[in-house]
Amino acid sequence: MCDLMWSDPDDINGWATNQRGAGYTFGADIVQKFNQENNLQLICRAHQLVMEGYKVMFNDQLVTVWSAPNYCYRCGNVASILELDENLNKSYKIFEAAPQEAKGTPAESKNIPDYFL
Repeated sequence: MCDLMWSDPDDINGWATNQRGAGYTFGADIVQKFNQENNLQLICRAHQLVMEGYKVMFNDQLVTVWSAPNYCYRCGNVASILELDENLNKSYKIFEAAPQEAKGTPAESKNIPDYFL
C-alpha cells in the first residue's frame, strides 16, 4: 500500500521506476487490481502537484487532489478540495491563491493562550 500511496500514476502498464528518484510510477492495471482486491471505488491521493487543482485518471478510479494554490509562491497552480455527498457523488471546489495585498500576519491579540507562549 505504501508504494501505491507514495508513488505516482502514469499512463503505463504495471510498475516502473519514478523519474524523481524515489518511489515508482504505476498504471491503470495496478489501480484496478488494488481497488478490486480491497473493495474500493476510488483512490484519492494528494502529494503530487496538479496545475488544475485535481486530476481524475483511470476511468474515475483514482484522483489526485492538490490543495496548495501557487505552490512555493511560484508554480501558478490552482488548488482544489474534493467533496463527497452522502451518496459518494464527487464535486471539486477550485480556488486560487489569495491576492498578495490580502496576505499578511494575523491581527495581534491581547488574549494569547498560554500554549502559544
